[in-house]
Amino acid sequence: MPAAIPVLLVSDHVAGAVHLLTVPDGAVAGRLTGRHLSEHAGFLALPGGRVACVDDRRGELLVLDPFAEQLVERTVPVAVPAEHLACDPSGRRLAVTTGLGKNSEPWSDLLTVVDLATGEAARVRTRAGEPGVTVLGGGDPLVVLRHREPGALAVHRFADLLGAPPGCPRVVPHAVLALPDDGHGDAYVPGPELVFAATSQGVHRARRTGDALTPEAVVPWGSSARGWYLRFDTRRQALWTTLRGGDPDPLRWPEWSNQAWRHELGTGRTLLTELGPGLVFRLALARRHTAFSRIHPDGDELILLDADGAARRFPLPGMDGAPRRGGTPWEGVQRRAVAASPGSDWIAVTRGGHGEVHIVDAETGQEAARPRLSTPLHHGGHLVLRVRDDGADGDPVGR
Repeated sequence: MPAAIPVLLVSDHVAGAVHLLTVPDGAVAGRLTGRHLSEHAGFLALPGGRVACVDDRRGELLVLDPFAEQLVERTVPVAVPAEHLACDPSGRRLAVTTGLGKNSEPWSDLLTVVDLATGEAARVRTRAGEPGVTVLGGGDPLVVLRHREPGALAVHRFADLLGAPPGCPRVVPHAVLALPDDGHGDAYVPGPELVFAATSQGVHRARRTGDALTPEAVVPWGSSARGWYLRFDTRRQALWTTLRGGDPDPLRWPEWSNQAWRHELGTGRTLLTELGPGLVFRLALARRHTAFSRIHPDGDELILLDADGAARRFPLPGMDGAPRRGGTPWEGVQRRAVAASPGSDWIAVTRGGHGEVHIVDAETGQEAARPRLSTPLHHGGHLVLRVRDDGADGDPVGR
């Protein structure tokens, strides 16, 4: 497939299918079956337009190359259920944490590390929870686990983990940096070797110092709400999230407030943009825009923010089985996933339960295609949009 053509991988993790589409026409160029990808661990952009993800049923890390003749480049056994996925800046060394899966509380403490260059892999035991992970580069890569209750950034040497003996031995961190207990959301900026973790207090920042981390000033939210995940914007050198506020009771979700939060790393400036009430989940970063989907009983919409923070809103057709007033936005309902590439102006957003993907030009807001797939995309599915050399791998954390 030509490198200049954007491609879209669409995962239906319930039906166990991965669809490969060309953009913007939405033509189906390939398909995998029997692959139930972890929606929580998400997709991880690798160099050369490749993508890593985890098959939660088979217990395999998949490396996919949507531009090659064979979509599956490599598989590596890993521990599941996959919670978070990250790699070092080279895309060679990966780490997969485990956590909840379909359980009511965390039960697995297994961590898998993989060296794609040598094919080596090892599993070790850390601490049960929902750990986030970043993999710091350099001559001696580090694996940083973000733990909760008690909160901490636990630092491990990648080489020590990869060299662990068989039998999943318990490992002790080389260094520990304390965090509040409610951390959720991780980012890593390779150039300055900065690690970020979101908590209710704000975004905690730490800089690599040798084989340890040195804390720096916390970045405040600037709002009574908080973010639950972080994304590194490789083009604008900024951190992004959505701040969710209001009564945390899931039954009150139509009243939740949502703000787009952007923190510019160069200037230290933070910008907030009101998105409206309801459910706003993950965001996507295009060449000149940031995309959000908002679900609400009064109508859904795609929201596009430009570089100045100005918002344009486009209505989306409703979903059968969408979250309703009096119910929660999580259990047994349809949602939407959104995807973009920093090397493209195209946005993709799903219509859960209908098997539809809206492919939209961010510059004009016009829908170019609306392919209907052979699976329903229950729960909204999950998406990643790639151009071969789009620079998305500059964000080495799975989304």
